[in-house]
Amino acid sequence: MKLKSVLAGCPELDALTRHVRSFGQMLTQRQGERLPDWIAAVRADELPSLHTFISGLERDLAVVTAGLTLPWSSSVVEGHVNRIKMIRRQMYGRAGFNLLHKSVLLAG
Repeated sequence: MKLKSVLAGCPELDALTRHVRSFGQMLTQRQGERLPDWIAAVRADELPSLHTFISGLERDLAVVTAGLTLPWSSSVVEGHVNRIKMIRRQMYGRAGFNLLHKSVLLAG
């Protein structure tokens, strides 16, 4: 109930909330084809922080649209990269590549 009263009192925050939720829906439901319409709707509102976000999206619009549409993901690879980085941080300053290599093989 408090959220509704806050949003009713601040039209900019209400617009921001709608746009963020709409983008989240595109993301979770793989609706990348809606991205150009979403960008146009955000541009129509005076929300500088989202305009900066949109500028970043538009720099590589085809890739962003594909990422919001296609079912493939690099999350498994990213998980392995993050695991290796964590092992490397834990060993900081202790040894070189050979020990890191053995630690990654033993941890995986």
